[in-house]
Amino acid sequence: MTQDPSLDPQDAFSGTRDVDPRHALDAAALDLWMRDHVDGYAGPLTIRQFKGGQSNPTYELTTPTAAYVLRRKPPGTLLASAHAVDREFQVISALHAQGFPVARPYALCADDAVIGSMFYVMARVEGRVLWDLKLPGLEPAQRRAIYEAQVRTLAQLHAYDPAAMGLSDYGKPGNYFARQVGRWSKQYRASETDPIPAMDRLIDWLPQTLPPEGPARVVHGDYRLDNLILAPDAPEVRAVLDWELSTLGDPMADFSYFLIAWAIPASLRNGLAGADLEALGIPSVEEMVELYAGLTGLRPADLDWLYAYNLFRLAAICQGIAGRVRDGTATSAHARQMAAQALPLAEAAWAFARKAGA
Repeated sequence: MTQDPSLDPQDAFSGTRDVDPRHALDAAALDLWMRDHVDGYAGPLTIRQFKGGQSNPTYELTTPTAAYVLRRKPPGTLLASAHAVDREFQVISALHAQGFPVARPYALCADDAVIGSMFYVMARVEGRVLWDLKLPGLEPAQRRAIYEAQVRTLAQLHAYDPAAMGLSDYGKPGNYFARQVGRWSKQYRASETDPIPAMDRLIDWLPQTLPPEGPARVVHGDYRLDNLILAPDAPEVRAVLDWELSTLGDPMADFSYFLIAWAIPASLRNGLAGADLEALGIPSVEEMVELYAGLTGLRPADLDWLYAYNLFRLAAICQGIAGRVRDGTATSAHARQMAAQALPLAEAAWAFARKAGA
C-alpha cells in the first residue's frame, strides 16, 4: 500500500512477459501433467509469466480453448514455511466450494520433479483490475457501487465458519493482534537501521492496548482494490487474488486494513485522505463501517488503534526493505523509495496512537 506515486503500477505489474530464465519450467512435462490432472485440458500449451514482484512466480497458461494461471514456489532452497502455495490452494479450494469469488482451482502438484517445485493450477478469470482508488474515468455512482461491492465481498468472506469449511487448522486460534504485533516488532528490530522513536513507542504501546478479540475467521491479509478482479462492465467482484498472507485471525484486521486508505494522503494512488469523496461518489469511512456492520454484526471498537496498528505494520514492512537495501540484497530505486517511507508511516501510526489515548 506504499507504492510511490511516480511509478505507474499498472504498467509495472500488469500483463505478461516472456518467462524469466531463472523461473523457466519444463513445458513438455507440464503439458503431460495437465493432461492427467486438469479437467478438459487439451494442448498445445503456451506459457508466459506475469509481470510484477510476486514472491511466488505466476504464469499464464493458454491453449486454443482455455486459459489458466499457475502459481509455484520459487526454485531453490527456501525457508520451510515460506511460499506455501499448498496453503493458497487449500484456502481457495475451500472458498470456491462455498461459492465465494475466487478463481476455480484445478489441481495441486507436490512433486518437485515435474517442473522443479510445488505448484497449482487455477482458472484465469477475465475482468478489470483497478489500481487507483480514486477510480479515474468512472462516474460517481459507479465508484460508490465498486466500494460497496468490496465491502460486501469482504463481509461474505468473514461470514464463513472456518471449521465448517475444513479450515479449523488453517491458523493459530486466538490472540491474533498480539501475535501480529510481536511478529512485526521482531521483523522491525531485525532490519533496524536509523532509530525511529515512533516505532520504539509503538512497540511498547500496542501490546498493552490490544482491542477486544473478534471471532476467528479466514482473513485475507492484503485485501485491497488491486487484489480484486471486477467484472468488465459491472461492480461485481469476480475473484479475490493473492491469498499468500491468508490465515485464521480477527476480521477487524482485514477490514481496518481496507479502511487505512482513508488515512493515506490522496496524492498517492492508494490514498483517499483529503480527496473530495462526496464529489467522487466514494463512501466515507462511516458509511463503510455501517455497511460492514450491517452485514456482519461486527464493527471497530477503536478505529484509531487499528489505524495505528496497520500503519505500524506497513512501517515494519518498509523497514524490512530498508534492511535489504542495507545488506545489498535490494538496490533498486523502488526499494529505496519504499524504505524511505518507514519513518513517515511510523510517525503517522504514532499520531493515531495518540488519538487512541497513548
